[in-house]
Amino acid sequence: MNYNVRGENIEVTQALRDYVEKKIGKLERYFNDTPDANVHVNLKVYNDKSTKVEVTIPMSDLVLRAEESNNDMYAAIDLITDKLERQIRKHKTKVNRKFREKGSVQGLFTNGSSEAEASATLVDVEEENDLEVVRNKRFDLKPMDSEEAILQMNMLGHSFFVFTNAETNLTNVVYKRNDGRYGLIEPS
Repeated sequence: MNYNVRGENIEVTQALRDYVEKKIGKLERYFNDTPDANVHVNLKVYNDKSTKVEVTIPMSDLVLRAEESNNDMYAAIDLITDKLERQIRKHKTKVNRKFREKGSVQGLFTNGSSEAEASATLVDVEEENDLEVVRNKRFDLKPMDSEEAILQMNMLGHSFFVFTNAETNLTNVVYKRNDGRYGLIEPS
């Protein structure tokens, strides 16, 4: 795995980098081959001395993502490793149920091709219940800019809003971030 460790309001020391690589490197035991994945680690320190660690590991059939806040950076790294481990185990259990007759489950996590690559799965940190659609909505996408979409989202009281970007004529999503600011998702 290739590690990309960056810090915001903190200098990433070699000891901190080594600790991140050591802890997240333990996840390799869940794979037959060492995955050729880029591990994006973002370490943040806020003015009140609290810390936040964000880890994203995009892979061929799975995107592992977790974030953790704690007063101790090393404790946050430990907690985030546990979260990522739970995500992998949960995904493997789900895949095992689905592909029980196909052979080794660990083979699905190699860099080679597998049937699981056809449908990429996003495992989120907060996902703990069964995946069930409980409501369906249909609506027309009105062309607008991102500022108008944010206003519409706030008027509706939602945390996200889907719209057609008037400039690009593509479907975009604006969302409210945990820090109170806004994000924009655009197709590539």
